[in-house]
Amino acid sequence: MNEADSISPWAQSWYRLKQHRMAMLGLILLSIIGLLCLIAPWLTSYTYREQNIDLGAIPPCAEHWLGTDTLGRDLFTRILYGGRISFMVGLIATAVSLLIGVPYGALSGYLGGRTDRFMMRVVEIIYSLPYTIFVILLMVVVGRGLLPLLLAIGAVEWLAMARLVRGQVLAVKEQEFVQAAHVLGQSNFKILSKHIIPNVLGTVIVCATLTVPSVMLLESFLSFLGLGIQAPMTSWGDLIKDGVVTLEEYPWMLIFPSIFFSVTLFSLNFLGDGLRDALDPRVEAAR
Repeated sequence: MNEADSISPWAQSWYRLKQHRMAMLGLILLSIIGLLCLIAPWLTSYTYREQNIDLGAIPPCAEHWLGTDTLGRDLFTRILYGGRISFMVGLIATAVSLLIGVPYGALSGYLGGRTDRFMMRVVEIIYSLPYTIFVILLMVVVGRGLLPLLLAIGAVEWLAMARLVRGQVLAVKEQEFVQAAHVLGQSNFKILSKHIIPNVLGTVIVCATLTVPSVMLLESFLSFLGLGIQAPMTSWGDLIKDGVVTLEEYPWMLIFPSIFFSVTLFSLNFLGDGLRDALDPRVEAAR
């Protein structure tokens, strides 16, 4: 008997996750970058909006570790504050997709029949619209800024979650323990909340982990088009947009935000892959 055999299923999942080197590397890098963004006010004496027109854009030096932009703003500071916005957009939009998509998909799959068909037709109609175009149209209607951006992304991110959860529920509701709960006279709400949803939680966690980088990429694309975060506030996508414009003259303005953004995206994907393997019951059965 090994160490993983005598502990709970969730503890076994954590044990397997710790064996996944790339997932743990991703978790460590995410923790470091997230912590840097969180404690940004204590790491730098500059603010994200503080300008020095006379200084202009200068390469990395002792006073400005990652250089400055064309308005003389400290790039290291703006990257950390921009990371706050990018993380916030990714996490909040993912939370919205969970709050809407999980109950919607679970209810659709559990009720089945006409209700399921109607609910899924609604999802498919919205899903059939070009994803990015739909978000851009919502941004045009509700306006630009952080709150409209979150509303626009959250309005479509739940669709994939709902479809995923519905498929999982369709499989779980035929299991013997769910049938036993029916025989015991438990309410539909209790069966869903106590028996079905906890059994699809592993898949939901993995999907949520992979949704965050997807949302961050969408936010960066919208910022690149000028529909995202508005100045002087910034995000990694907005910084990358500015860096592309000045690439030939001031390459550091693109290189450093891109490094932070790329490392974060890769780390989230590595963590998602590790969680998928750790939470998959077939892995345990194969051991």
